[in-house]
Amino acid sequence: MTDSSTSTEPSRKGSLAAFRGLFPFLRPYRRQFIMAGIALVVAAAATLAIPYAFKQMIDLGFGASAGARSIKHVDATFLALFAVATVLALATAARYFTVSWLGERVTADLREAVYRHVVQQSPEFFETTQTGEVLSRLTTDTTLIQSVVGSSISVALRNALLFLGGLAMLFVTSVKLSSIILGLLVLVVVPIVFFGRRVRKLSRDSQDRIADASALAGEMLNAVPTVQAFTHERIEADRFGRSVEGAFHTAMRRIRARAFLTMLAIVLVFGTIVFVLWLGAHAVLSGDMTGGDLGQFILYASIVAGSIGALSEVMGEAQRAAGATERLLELLAARSEIQNPAHARPLPQRTAGGAAVALADVSFSYPSRPDTAALAHLNLSIRPGETVAVVGPSGAGKSTLFQLLLRFYDPQAGAIALDGVDIRDLDLHTLRGAIGIVPQDTVIFSADAMENIRYGRPEASDDEVIAAAKMAAAHEFIERLPQGYRSFLGERGVRLSGGQRQRIAIARALLKNPPLLLLDEATSALDAESERLVQAALEAAMVGRTTLIIAHRLATVQRADRIIVMEDGRIVETGTHASLVALGGVYANLAALQFHHLQAAPSETQA
Repeated sequence: MTDSSTSTEPSRKGSLAAFRGLFPFLRPYRRQFIMAGIALVVAAAATLAIPYAFKQMIDLGFGASAGARSIKHVDATFLALFAVATVLALATAARYFTVSWLGERVTADLREAVYRHVVQQSPEFFETTQTGEVLSRLTTDTTLIQSVVGSSISVALRNALLFLGGLAMLFVTSVKLSSIILGLLVLVVVPIVFFGRRVRKLSRDSQDRIADASALAGEMLNAVPTVQAFTHERIEADRFGRSVEGAFHTAMRRIRARAFLTMLAIVLVFGTIVFVLWLGAHAVLSGDMTGGDLGQFILYASIVAGSIGALSEVMGEAQRAAGATERLLELLAARSEIQNPAHARPLPQRTAGGAAVALADVSFSYPSRPDTAALAHLNLSIRPGETVAVVGPSGAGKSTLFQLLLRFYDPQAGAIALDGVDIRDLDLHTLRGAIGIVPQDTVIFSADAMENIRYGRPEASDDEVIAAAKMAAAHEFIERLPQGYRSFLGERGVRLSGGQRQRIAIARALLKNPPLLLLDEATSALDAESERLVQAALEAAMVGRTTLIIAHRLATVQRADRIIVMEDGRIVETGTHASLVALGGVYANLAALQFHHLQAAPSETQA
């Protein structure tokens, strides 16, 4: 995923090599596999016993001597056939239940493992991987693997046993005819294997095209209002249509190749069987074989031919699932650059004054833009309990600073310390548990208001959630919702206004009660009245904790203990509002622009 070799290397391996990666998911269920194997062997043995029973019936029941003895043998043979059929039915039912359970269980484990792995990846992973592609692998690819584990493996093993057992019984019946049929089958296998490899490659391509279409659909569905606002419905529908058509044509190439493979296998295998049976018919006419022997040979030959046909069909499924397995294993092989230290250090005992933050000569470039410095030789020291406002033009590095503090990325140079401990020496949960953030792009989950706020601290009581909502000026509008705190907020909070969503996010951060609070334009979506309420709540929340604020509004900036001004990834000015305005630099220009805007549009600021 993150490396080009990752995506190309597996495609050079065989199907079995791809499925080997599933062994860790199969290993915990050895007992169920043993039970399925026993049922499989019993069912195969019962199937292989049927032709022998028919031989006995033909030779002893319909032989030259007729009478009570022949009738006795016919009765016994049919009773034996019924007993074999009963055993076959019970064993087949047990096999079906066990392997179906295994398919469902292993697929559930695999989906859980992939999802657990993906949510632990750093943001760098999602710079190069589309969400729709991940969803395709979680759904389509795992469904294919479920088909293999819950059906195809069982069918393959069953037919492999039938093939081997039937072949052995063919030699018992007639060595000459069996030797001929075996030699011809070896010649048949070569073209089947050759075309099987082509089917596998096309299967991989087909899954990739489906993932591309899913990724495109996911991106557009998340941006429907923008699509409609720019009247791009037809354009985006055409784009998706072209992507789907591309997936269709790739799938058709796979289907044509697989259909040809199936046809080739059936024609070659049954052609071989018919030729050998023609020889057998002549052997009976010449007296070298009995009718029962030929009947037995025909049935065993049919079992062998049917098992080969079924194996070729399963091989097509396996080739397709092998591509899906490779894609999932690639996803599981992706390793985040951000890892927990081998020996994590604890944070010092928390004090009432909040956390101390220090950045020493920090330089950082995003992996997708390695030649552009987002931060350059940044030095910053923040005292416990201090409120620091970070201002500057877009692209100055303000949000990047927050991402580094949360250790979504590691700087290429320099170090960041929290309470004197390098954050790379902290367990990620310890670090992020000490930080609360209100992002500029508010995230609301598909749940009710109570659970959205409780996301900040899952063990919090309802009363604590309500208290946090009151602090964030969210209590009143939540109470007015149809079911109050139990009101479903819709996907991404579509039932709320922008300001309401932001107040939910603020309540979530306040409920967490961290020593370090990061506010990224926390009041940008609020109207004047809500901003006044939230500002008062935030001021109360800032007591006893360290706060970093990215903000442009002077009402927020002026209350900060210190203002740092960033430009091109560097700190260019530091001071209070008054001292920076007097300095006449970058901050003074930003303040003058905002003052001019406030004076030119006073009604807008009070809306």
